[in-house]
Amino acid sequence: MSTYPVRVEARLEEPLNRGLWIVKWVLAIPHYVVLAFLWIAMAVLTVVAFFAILFTGRYPRALFDFNLGVLRWTWRVAFYSYGALGTDRYPPFTLGPAPGYPATLEIDYPERLSRGLVLVKWWLLAVPHYLVVGLFTSGSILSWTGALPDRGGVLYTLDWGGLIGLLVLVAALSLLFTGRYPHGVLDFVVGMNRWSLRVAAYALLMTDAYPPFRLEQGERELPRMEPPPAPHPRVRHRAGSVVAVAAGAVLVFCGLGAAAAGTGGTFVSMARGDDGFLSSGAERVSTSAYALTLEPGAVTGNGVDLMGDAVGTVRLTATGAGAPAFVGIAPKADVERYLNGVSHDRITRLSFPAPGSSSGPADVGYERHAGGAPSGLPAAQRFWSASGTGAVTWNLRPGEWAVVVMNADGSAGVTTDLRVAATLPGLRGLTAGLLVAAGLLLVGGGALITAGVRMANAPAGAGSGADQSAWPAREK
Repeated sequence: MSTYPVRVEARLEEPLNRGLWIVKWVLAIPHYVVLAFLWIAMAVLTVVAFFAILFTGRYPRALFDFNLGVLRWTWRVAFYSYGALGTDRYPPFTLGPAPGYPATLEIDYPERLSRGLVLVKWWLLAVPHYLVVGLFTSGSILSWTGALPDRGGVLYTLDWGGLIGLLVLVAALSLLFTGRYPHGVLDFVVGMNRWSLRVAAYALLMTDAYPPFRLEQGERELPRMEPPPAPHPRVRHRAGSVVAVAAGAVLVFCGLGAAAAGTGGTFVSMARGDDGFLSSGAERVSTSAYALTLEPGAVTGNGVDLMGDAVGTVRLTATGAGAPAFVGIAPKADVERYLNGVSHDRITRLSFPAPGSSSGPADVGYERHAGGAPSGLPAAQRFWSASGTGAVTWNLRPGEWAVVVMNADGSAGVTTDLRVAATLPGLRGLTAGLLVAAGLLLVGGGALITAGVRMANAPAGAGSGADQSAWPAREK
């Protein structure tokens, strides 16, 4: 019987401080900050490794050892902090192995990997394991008070941390009151972490061996009944190499975001009409009162933000379902004076849909103001900055503005489809800037990653798997 190529071990270090676990989240912050960048780097390098495996069937050794180091670092921090609380010894800041530390992780470097399996194993084949690992590592309880959440109720979410979090809490309370860590709890916690790290290695394309559906509890792995694979030269990433690779991966990550935004801006520019306006889809608004008001700051979502500094000329169209609709834009104070004592609804939430689509009234929020009929027809008022029947065009100016939609004859019961459009004069320049920035970030990030990999030396010696000299003792 041979152990799985991903070997996770841990050793409970007693005695443990009764109360140190209360502040370990503060002590571990430097590790959390570094790991945030390292996980970004690992994600980017995994994408690179994906294409390398797809075309060559091999996982580049420098990338493999870097990602293995990130997983090692993560396991050491988890064992120290709230993934186990199994030691009070502060984790070392290194990607390499730390033989004296009580938490270890080793992965056999694969000579060859399936070029076809890489396409499906990280998302399709691993789904059953993701469900199990989700039970181990996360979970939430949902509850609400009052009405349903979308009708004014309050929704609460309590994250209980999964089975690992619950058992570590049991161990923490036992430490606090008795000074002892229950060994049975540690065996179970290490077993769940072992399962999770095996799945992580499989999803990160570091092995083709499917993770076993078994909970192997205990501090030690199952003994090997056959020798481990022959050792391979290990690539050691020193401080300069790690910084270069991590910084390069962050730049690549930002470059991909800029490229996505620039590409989106290109498609948005292509959606302009012949009149030069980019229009949203239609949103149905309705009230039984005499008017609807909209303060531009309430407009959010996929539509054009009325308060943007670079939107250019704005056009608001109201296609009435009944009587012709009047649309006016005026200073907020003038609108409030006109509608003082008039029955109207203020729109509190309005998300314009994407161009060419429409949505129903469930996407709109209203606030009712009681009153009677208006004192005069809306078109007869002289305070409008811009007004019209069915549509209004307006150039943005500083100030507090409000939009009013009414029936042109001033009658009650307003139902109309609203569309907002804008010229967005700065969109082309912004899109070009994003694409140029994306190119620079991707080139710079790729250069840093390449330099970091080249900085890593590869001396002859043991590979990433277990040291052969330690195998007989492990077998015993």
